[in-house]
Amino acid sequence: MQIVLLEDVKSLGKKGDIVKANDGYARNFILPKKLGVEATPQNLAKLKQQKAHEAKIAAQILEEAKQLAANLADKTLTMKVKVGEGGRLFGAITSKEIAQEVKNQFQLELDKKKIVLPDPIKTLGKHEVSVKLHKDVTAVLTVMIEEL
Repeated sequence: MQIVLLEDVKSLGKKGDIVKANDGYARNFILPKKLGVEATPQNLAKLKQQKAHEAKIAAQILEEAKQLAANLADKTLTMKVKVGEGGRLFGAITSKEIAQEVKNQFQLELDKKKIVLPDPIKTLGKHEVSVKLHKDVTAVLTVMIEEL
């Protein structure tokens, strides 16, 4: 029996796949649990329309990420912090603080989890910080740390 999967099914396939399953397995497990539907022409047409809609939304999200990356590329984030002996900071600048400053200075929402900061910033000066906006889009934000 041909089945269109509505959810991921272990050892059978992923959501949206059209798979061949044994009649008993399909009737007794997949269909009652609403993990899939029979591959009728109507269901196949619905699946095609749904995939087109998802592709359109994914393209829209990618375009928004590219625009945000271009917007961030030409900006410099300036942060003023207390410093101790030898230009060392009291504490460190983390991705959470960078996200908060981006919101304050540029009015842009940026998730702290998307800021790629291998180690917290502990020195004054100019730092390049990567921001992973989308799986295909990474922006570089310039962060300038200055003495208070």
